[in-house]
Amino acid sequence: MANEKRRVVLDLAVTLDGFIEGPQGEIDWCIMDPDMDFTAFLASIDTILYGRKSYELSESLKPTANTNKEEQVLWQLMETKEKYVFSRTHDNSHDNVIYVNDSIPQVIDRIKAQPGKDLWLYGGAELISAFVNYELIDEYRLSIHPVVLGSGKALFGELEQRLDLVLKSTHVSQSGVVQLIYGTA
Repeated sequence: MANEKRRVVLDLAVTLDGFIEGPQGEIDWCIMDPDMDFTAFLASIDTILYGRKSYELSESLKPTANTNKEEQVLWQLMETKEKYVFSRTHDNSHDNVIYVNDSIPQVIDRIKAQPGKDLWLYGGAELISAFVNYELIDEYRLSIHPVVLGSGKALFGELEQRLDLVLKSTHVSQSGVVQLIYGTA
């Protein structure tokens, strides 16, 4: 990986009807199936890209002493990653969290030029749409969960143009989650 350029990878859970959250922001439908090997994905990245709201939601979901051991291990792995939080209103960088108010393409170009592993575009929907519109996503890893919500926050909101992708691989987990991995056309 030393000579390869870092990539931005969107890895996200989505419902069968295309939502990333329920109407009240709920994500209780999201399955963490060991068969999906999320640990391997976390080993392939060293940076997580968040919108402010998604970062705050992520922080509020941190495990407690009652959380199962597997989930605690995943959170510990996530804590080791450098985090960039894109926000128009906050700028309180600390530890391994860097708040960004600058131009998204310039920031991503700067990060990708540094040595390291891939970057995980965590979300939210507004940030994902901006990355799509700026053509900054190199790989789309969508885990389609076997649930239909009927309403909520759509994965792809305000896109400026059609997005043509190429299917690279699929994986069906024991829980019924289907992971689709796409590259850009």
